[in-house]
Amino acid sequence: MKGFGRILTAMVTPMKENGEVNYEEAGKLACHLVETGSEGVVVSGTTGESPVLTVEEKCQLFKVVREAVTGKAAVIAGTGSYNTADSIELTKQAEKIGCDGIMLVTPYYNKPSQEGLYRHFKAVASQTGLPVILYNVPGRTALNMLPETVARLAAIENIIAVKEASGSLDQVAEIKRMTPGDFLVYSGDDSMTLPILSVGGYGVISVASHLAGKMIQEMVTSFVTGKVKTARELHLKLFPLYKVLFITTNPVPVKAAVEFIGIKAGAPRLPLVRATEQEVNAIKQVMGELGLLLP
Repeated sequence: MKGFGRILTAMVTPMKENGEVNYEEAGKLACHLVETGSEGVVVSGTTGESPVLTVEEKCQLFKVVREAVTGKAAVIAGTGSYNTADSIELTKQAEKIGCDGIMLVTPYYNKPSQEGLYRHFKAVASQTGLPVILYNVPGRTALNMLPETVARLAAIENIIAVKEASGSLDQVAEIKRMTPGDFLVYSGDDSMTLPILSVGGYGVISVASHLAGKMIQEMVTSFVTGKVKTARELHLKLFPLYKVLFITTNPVPVKAAVEFIGIKAGAPRLPLVRATEQEVNAIKQVMGELGLLLP
């Protein structure tokens, strides 16, 4: 089975108090994720605040994380944007750095047609030998990539998977029905992981795995080995965490949450701001109930 493992983490980008990227902490975080259930990390995705990172910062993050987890986990570089030429250039740099794959988000703001989506992803994929994960997240891009478009793209050899965050189980089922059996569907929403697995999904590109990676790994492993009741029980146990981590715009809650496990994530960059006191208290309460707080 081609792929990078079933549990990937969409990694936050730690920041210093002065707003600079904290590369040392990024390396530590990547190691923590691998030690707690993640088989790969996605660097500079939505959760990593990609829209407010410079090309230079992204490339340095790719290097730092690659060095931190080399031989232990896959590093997937978030190289997609609303500019095809820029996406190609960043993809080439990620390949030179030694990343294991790339993730390409549907272009946001400019709202291309389905044909435009197809040509955009095809153009980027044609310029790299790396495996490509497509990323469909209509809530962030104002654009839904249809199953028919995913099926067309799945015919391209190095496009191996899609991260599906449309929130539609019907859409996931259509993608599985229309694509080859070895084309992988990752859940892009933690709360949809188990339902997506039930219609043929492969795994999850998770936010909650920053905090509960081992439990999420156990849930997915339980399901794929036929222990459906155990998987369901873990899903329901984790459900409050899934929801509280989206109490406001991602990655604001998770950057607050990882502080409670000793990760110095810092504040998000503007235009995002820190979680409010009320939001932080809600996050802390759920983490406490799950036994996720440091002693």
